[in-house]
Amino acid sequence: MLGYVTIGYNDADAALKFYDAVLGAMGLKRAFFDSGWAGYAADGDENQSIFLCPPFDGKEARPANGTMIAFKAASKAEVDAAHAAGLGNGGTDEGAPGHRPADSTSFYGAYLRDPTGNKFAVFCRP
Repeated sequence: MLGYVTIGYNDADAALKFYDAVLGAMGLKRAFFDSGWAGYAADGDENQSIFLCPPFDGKEARPANGTMIAFKAASKAEVDAAHAAGLGNGGTDEGAPGHRPADSTSFYGAYLRDPTGNKFAVFCRP
C-alpha cells in the first residue's frame, strides 16, 4: 500500500500553479506551503498524501527515467479536467485522455509531464 508521494521541483511558483490546477481538478486542495514544502489532501482531510519539495541534497530536481506516478481519479470527467488543467498550467502532453488500450472498457487515462519534467498519469477504472 502506498503511504504518500513526494515530488521534487525546481521552481516553486510553476510547480504550485501546475499541481494546484491538476490535483484541484480531482478534488484535492493544497493544505499548506511552508519552508518549501506543499501538501495536498482531499477537502476536509487532514492526512496529506501528496507532497512537493525541492530535493534535500540541494541539487536540481530531475525526472527519474522509468518512474511514473499515477493519480486515481473518480471519473473520466476528472481525468479529462486534470489533463486539461495540466496543459493549461505549464505541463506537457504525454498521452491524451482515452481508453488504454483503445478498445478497453476498464482503464481510462491521460499522461502528462509537470514543469520539472516528472511524468505521471491520471486514470480511472470506469
